[in-house]
Amino acid sequence: MALAAALPGAALAQAYPNKPITMIVPFPAGGTTDILARIMGKALEGELGQPVVIDNKGGAGGNIGAQAAARAAPDGYTLMMGTVGTHGINEALYSKLPFSPLGDFQPISRVAMVPNLLVTHPSRPYKTVKELIEFAKANPGKVNFASSGSGTSIHLSGELFKAMTKVDMTHVPYKGSAPAVADLLGGQTDIMFDNMPSVMQHVKGGKLRAIAVTTDKRYPGLPDVPTIAESGVPGYNATSWFGLFTNRKVPPDVLAKLSAATMKVLAKPEVVQQMAEQGAIAHPEKPAEFEAFVKAETAKWGPVVKQSGARVD
Repeated sequence: MALAAALPGAALAQAYPNKPITMIVPFPAGGTTDILARIMGKALEGELGQPVVIDNKGGAGGNIGAQAAARAAPDGYTLMMGTVGTHGINEALYSKLPFSPLGDFQPISRVAMVPNLLVTHPSRPYKTVKELIEFAKANPGKVNFASSGSGTSIHLSGELFKAMTKVDMTHVPYKGSAPAVADLLGGQTDIMFDNMPSVMQHVKGGKLRAIAVTTDKRYPGLPDVPTIAESGVPGYNATSWFGLFTNRKVPPDVLAKLSAATMKVLAKPEVVQQMAEQGAIAHPEKPAEFEAFVKAETAKWGPVVKQSGARVD
C-alpha cells in the first residue's frame, strides 16, 4: 500500500514535463527581458521536449508579471524571466510589493549579465560623456533621459550618473524598454542608459549614437565605445542581470530537471552566440549560487534606491 501511494508522485516527477510550459516576461515585448526569454524559451524546448510559451505581462516595474508568476501553481509549468529590477530593486522601491522576491520564488539560474549602454539620438549635439555633461550643466533640466520605469536598473543608472556628475537631467519613465526606445528613436527624448540587447541593432544601424558603456570595462562587441568611468566619471559602474525563477514550492525533482536543462542550454555555443549578438553575456548558475547572488543584489541596491529618492506607493 505504501508503494502504491508513492507511485503517483514518482510518476508525476518522471513525466515532467508532459505539457507546454509558460515563461512569464514581466515587461512588454521587444525589450531585453523579452529578447533573452525568447532565446531561452526556444532552446529549452529542445531540452525539455515541450513548447515554451512566452507570456508578456508588463506594468508596475515588472510587479504585475511577477505577481502572476508567484501565484501560479507550484508544478514547474510556469517560469519567469526575472531581472535585477523585479528581484533586486523593487523590494526597496515599492512600499507594498505584491510578492516576496525569494519567499515566493525559487531561483533556477542566472541567465545573462548585460551592460547598459548610454545612447542618444543622432541629432543631439553631444557625442561624448564630457560633451553631455557640459551641455547638461549649461542647460539644467533640459536633457531628458528615458527609462523602462521608475526604479528600474535603467533608471538608476541615470540617477547614479546624475549624482556622480552633479548634473540636472529630467527622468522620463515608460512602461517598458521598447516604448522608451521608440520615443528615443523618434527624438522625443534625448538619452537613455538602456540594456544593450534593446538598442544594439539601432546603434549598428546608425539610428542611435552610442556614447559610452556603463560597466568598468569596455564591451568586446563594441571595442571603440569607451566606458563612462574612463570618460571622466571614475568609479561609475552599473550592470543589469536576468535569470529564471519558478514557484518556491516546486518539487525538488522538477527543480533539478529545470536546473539541468537550463545549465545545458546556457553552455551551448549557439545560445552563447545569440546572446552575445544582443550584447548579453551568458551566465549559467546552480540554484543555490543564484539564490546567494539575488540576496547580495537586494542588499546592494537598497541603499542606491534610497539615495536616488525613487519611491513608488
